[in-house]
Amino acid sequence: MKGAPAAAVSENSIRLRAGLISLTVATALLAIKYFAYQMTGSAAVLSDALESITNVVAALFALGGLVFAGRPADRGHPYGHGKIEYFTAVFEGGLIAFAAVLILWHALQDFLAGPSVQAIELGLALIVGAAAVNAALGWYLVSTGRRVQSITLLADGRHVLSDVWTSAGVVTGLLLVRLTGIVWLDPLAAAVVGLNLAVTGWRLVRQAAGGLLDEEDSALLAALVRAFDDNQHPGIIRLHRLRAQRAGRFTHVDAHLIVPEYWTVERAHEATDAFAERVLASCNVDGEIIFHTDPCRRALCAICTVEGCPVRVEPFAGRPPLTLEEATSTDEAFWHGLHAPAVPASPSLPAAS
Repeated sequence: MKGAPAAAVSENSIRLRAGLISLTVATALLAIKYFAYQMTGSAAVLSDALESITNVVAALFALGGLVFAGRPADRGHPYGHGKIEYFTAVFEGGLIAFAAVLILWHALQDFLAGPSVQAIELGLALIVGAAAVNAALGWYLVSTGRRVQSITLLADGRHVLSDVWTSAGVVTGLLLVRLTGIVWLDPLAAAVVGLNLAVTGWRLVRQAAGGLLDEEDSALLAALVRAFDDNQHPGIIRLHRLRAQRAGRFTHVDAHLIVPEYWTVERAHEATDAFAERVLASCNVDGEIIFHTDPCRRALCAICTVEGCPVRVEPFAGRPPLTLEEATSTDEAFWHGLHAPAVPASPSLPAAS
C-alpha cells in the first residue's frame, strides 16, 4: 500500500529548493572567506575557506542526489532511487574529512615556518558575518531535512552547522592573536578546527553507512508499532516479524499479520490494505507496507476481539499492547510464546467495527 503521490511531489519540490539555496549560499560564502584569507594571511581563516570549498562541492552533489532520488520507481529500480541520498552523504562526510587533513597539514606548516597575520579586524568582521549566514542556512536545511525525511539535506545541514563551529574557532583564534600578539595561536586554532571537522566527517559517514546496510531504525520501528496499536480493529489479531528500511524519503515496511483462519483471501486482502493505509497516514510516512497474512490457528483466542467467531476455543480475556520486541520477533519465537505478553484482566469484548 503506497502513500499519497501528491504529497510526495510537494516534498520533492521542497527538497530541490533547499538544495538550490544551499548551493547558492555556499558559493557566495566561499568567495567571502577566500577574500578574508587573502587580506589576513591567517591559517585559521584558510581552514574556514577550505571547509567552504567542501560545502560548495557537497551542495552540488547533494542537489544531484536529490534530483535522482526524486525519480519514481521503475523496472530497473523497483524500490525507487532514494538510496542515492546515502551515497551523497557518504561523499559529503569524506569531503569533510579530506578538508580536515588539508587544514591540519597547513597548520603544521605554519607552526614550523612561523605564521604571519594581518588585517585582523577585517578578517573578524567577514568571518562573523559568514558564520551568521551559515547558522541560518544550517538550521533551515536540518529542519527541512527532518520535515521531508531527507538524509541528504540533514547531512548538508549538519555540514553547514559544523562550518559555524569552524568559524567560531577561527574568530576565537583571531581574537586571541589580536589581544595577546601571540601569532602561533592562529595555526593552533586551525588545528582545533581540523580535528573537529574530522569527527564531523566520521559521524556523517557512519550514519550514511548504516542506511546503506539497512541498519535497524529503532525510532521508525517504534513509531510503526504505536501506529499498529492505535489503528487496531477486529480481525487484525496480532503482528510479528516487522521489518522496515528507508530509501531516502520512501519507507518500505513488511510484516506478518495474523487474521482469523476462516477469512477468505479477498476479505483478508481488503482488511490488510485498509489497515496499511491507516498506519501510513498515522505515521505520516511516505512508503508502502507489505503484509504476509497468517491464519490464527485458534492459538490467540484470548486476545482476539472478533465477535461471533465460529472457531473460537477460548473466551476473550483482553488485548495487551503490542511491544517492539513482539513485533520484531521471528515466526518461531512468536508461535512458541517466547514473546507472548501477559494478558490483563479485562474480560469485556470490544465492540466490533
